[in-house]
Amino acid sequence: MADPVGTSVEGVAFPEGGDGRRSTSATGRAVFADCVRNVDPAIAAHIEHTSDWRDGYIGPLREISLASALDGDAALAVSRDGLASAHRRFVFARDGEQLPLSEAMRRWTAPRFGSVTVQGVAQREQELTLPYKGRRLFGDDLRRQVETWIAKGIAEPGFGEAIDLLIANPDWMDLRDVDIAVLGAGAELAPTRSLLRWGAKVHGVDLPRPEIWQRLIATTRNTAGSLRIPVGLDAEGQPPFVVGGQVHPEDDLTVADGAGADLLRQTPEILTWLREIDQPFVLGTYAYADGAAHVLLSMASEALVTELTSSRDDITLAYLATPTDVFMVPLAAVEESRRRWESRGIGGLFQTPLRLLKQFEPNYPRTYTADDGVVFGLNDSLVPQQGPNYALAKRLQRWRALVARADGIPVSLNLAPATRTASVVKNRALSAAYAGAGRFGVEVFEPATSTTLMAALLVHDLRNPAAAANPATELANPMDLFAQAANHGGLWRAAYEPRSVLGIAALLGMFEARA
Repeated sequence: MADPVGTSVEGVAFPEGGDGRRSTSATGRAVFADCVRNVDPAIAAHIEHTSDWRDGYIGPLREISLASALDGDAALAVSRDGLASAHRRFVFARDGEQLPLSEAMRRWTAPRFGSVTVQGVAQREQELTLPYKGRRLFGDDLRRQVETWIAKGIAEPGFGEAIDLLIANPDWMDLRDVDIAVLGAGAELAPTRSLLRWGAKVHGVDLPRPEIWQRLIATTRNTAGSLRIPVGLDAEGQPPFVVGGQVHPEDDLTVADGAGADLLRQTPEILTWLREIDQPFVLGTYAYADGAAHVLLSMASEALVTELTSSRDDITLAYLATPTDVFMVPLAAVEESRRRWESRGIGGLFQTPLRLLKQFEPNYPRTYTADDGVVFGLNDSLVPQQGPNYALAKRLQRWRALVARADGIPVSLNLAPATRTASVVKNRALSAAYAGAGRFGVEVFEPATSTTLMAALLVHDLRNPAAAANPATELANPMDLFAQAANHGGLWRAAYEPRSVLGIAALLGMFEARA
């Protein structure tokens, strides 16, 4: 699919082809082929001969994940080569020039943003509480709910262990010593609200849209944290509300009107702004957009991460993994899924004819043995409706996480459950499938629940020296980083291969919505 704006772009951009157009499909296919070429040339050839990448990307992505799971060295090689290919291809366009990302990040370094810090006035929340189905859970009630999720196969045991540690160590929730830069601070799944409630210093990056910043500022005022905001400079290099050399915003609405930075178009200047943070900080990537723009946001984040980690050794990275991808799954999850498949009862008899139409397939028809002897399953929860751009955007983040951790950089990457975000709700097929997912042992979470849980896991990763986020913690395979504390919503332990029940779930969801 070609970019509809052709060559008229500014900022991070897909590369131009020989015809002068920017093909997202051609670029994605090339990056995925490059990532696996040195590990398994046959997979690379398969990718390059897939003419319709939009419809044909799922099989190759599964093959790449399997090759990575079979050999830990391969997982790192795929990640390094995928990132290298992306950096060779994506460009930064400005004033008629198109530069490699690294060159652009080093050319436009002049300050473009000042800062205003908004301080909250509420008391800090001193323990973990979770909004869930109209209640706010804490203490033993929260423990029981987590135990229920583990028993139902909604999350892995490591998830329960992490939450239990947070409950047992309420001092971990005191984030007054934590600085975190949140790319996409206003995004629906960003942890901004929770981090502020726990007292963190948040350095927020989001678009220059007053409604976003009005909401973020109002949120901050009702917490114990602080929010550092980028504000554009005037012709004299000053924020628009400087009085006597001091920043004196008249009110929060004035700040919101001048706040914001465009992650895609002002990436080099955002790097300059982030470099002004003079203490160790977490750099979290949570920005989201539909379609090809999501890939560009991941590449903008990747450019920032590359530059910051090459010049500083005090950065921690944070990402969220999507459950709708392919994962190396522990044998215990495979065995539970197979028990559920075998215990389908009479319903399985009615499902047998539908299997001829690739409906009601088992989640794990086979297992695999890695080079180190570990037996595992491969959970393939890719959803065709999300498309190859979404897959590339999330793989870029996974690749960076694995490479950074191997290079000694702490990385918090946690698997978030399926969530009823605005992007899901507006997609009728996905929304209906989520509504019917409960029939197949999958729980879909509300955004407030997911964001709090993922923020809590981030805190766990920062506080617990034995967490997988710590490069000193030994992992059998680098891809175990995604599995240690996964809350997959039940996709890993369900009886059925997710795509084989997607249509049925959507049909059931539509009927339930009308009831």
